[in-house]
Amino acid sequence: MPDAGIRVRFAPSPTGHLHVGGVRTALFNWLFARHHGGTFILRIEDTDRSRSTEENLGFVLDALTWLGLDWDEGPPAPGYRQTERFDLYRAHAERLLRAGRAYYCDCPPAQLEAERKAAEARKETFRYSGRCRDRGLAAGALRLRIPDEGSTVVHDLIHGPVVFEHRQLDDWILVRTDGTPTYNFCVVVDDVDMRITHVIRGNDHLSNTPKQVLCYEALDYPVPQFAHASMILGPDRSRLSKRHGATSVQAFRDEGILPEAMVNYLARLGWSHGDQEIFTRQELIERFDVKDVASSGAIFDRTKLEWFSHEYLKMTDGARLAAMAIPFIERAGLPVPADRARLAAMLETLRERAKTLVELVEVGRFYFERPREYEPKAAEKFLTVDGAQRLQRLIELVQAAEPFTAEVIETAVRALAAELSLKLVDIAQLARLAVTGRTASPPIFQVLALLGRDETLVRLRAVQVAIAR
Repeated sequence: MPDAGIRVRFAPSPTGHLHVGGVRTALFNWLFARHHGGTFILRIEDTDRSRSTEENLGFVLDALTWLGLDWDEGPPAPGYRQTERFDLYRAHAERLLRAGRAYYCDCPPAQLEAERKAAEARKETFRYSGRCRDRGLAAGALRLRIPDEGSTVVHDLIHGPVVFEHRQLDDWILVRTDGTPTYNFCVVVDDVDMRITHVIRGNDHLSNTPKQVLCYEALDYPVPQFAHASMILGPDRSRLSKRHGATSVQAFRDEGILPEAMVNYLARLGWSHGDQEIFTRQELIERFDVKDVASSGAIFDRTKLEWFSHEYLKMTDGARLAAMAIPFIERAGLPVPADRARLAAMLETLRERAKTLVELVEVGRFYFERPREYEPKAAEKFLTVDGAQRLQRLIELVQAAEPFTAEVIETAVRALAAELSLKLVDIAQLARLAVTGRTASPPIFQVLALLGRDETLVRLRAVQVAIAR
């Protein structure tokens, strides 16, 4: 049932392109919010000043917009970037310090590093000794005081209860000696301030969660519900990375994957609803439940993604195909037909033959440029003296066809084949080779009609000249 009180967030760091793991996290949060009639918030974690640039932020916003993951709160409105919220973090840090739930630590970094290495040598998890807990220092790094005994239980909506013993946790740093707050502290304060009810994120954050829960409790704030989605893995079952190929949303977009295909595929990557594969956007919203997300890793299958893209290409009307394909036509160095209706009709003849927009343009290259060469074996068979004579009859046929439609052309070619005691394929393949340079294309009579009478004649005559040479 709709619950307007549900508030979720996606909080990327703008340090580069948005990768598929982050996009799936955004998608799960977006679907959860839309399913419950709640609020989807975009928050920017930009405290890494050296890498968090406006250009990288633009990449994030561009990727989400391309996928149709609109946010209810967030940029460009102020207050949704961590660098705009330092006063809020400072106030919460002072509150923890006054309550005795945090303390200053002046242990030298070199000493802490030596202790960390010693713990590693003993094959133990490093845990800060707490030597500064009761020194009453007035400066240094601010640490959260973790209880010595007991445990914290994270009630995860996907994994169930996960227990973390306090003796395995560290008195972690809230604010560094230079005054900058740490990631885990900012996350807690931001989630509290933005009234986040559910934190849906990747499984790699599960180990941070007990620290954050203890920080919520130290601040006497309610703890949100957590759901940690499985990691996306490469075919070798290691964490998906650049070595597995393209991983950023922009890279897949530039390869011509359709946005709805990417959304559908990522939704199915670790989540399912029976055996259904193809979902409309509305079906995803209606059927998504975070409790149905798998707890085990999901394998990223590029072939499956391309299958989704192919299925969506087949369902896309020509006008939208034309709008999406124009940048790819231009990028291939091909002229874009001025007649958009004709371009749409051309692309509709190709959509069954391609998995991506890049492939769509490539298989339809003959629509945009004249053949530079002809398939050798076919040329040997068709571009002969007899072929030249048949081409002359084809030219006369094209000149006479009225109106110049696929139906009229087909009727005339069938009559010509009968007159010459040939099979239809003999004339059709000659025409196909002459105008496309290939022996495979969409229905040739449609192709001729879309190329138009004048262009068809130019191409047929060019082959005549080539044979004469």
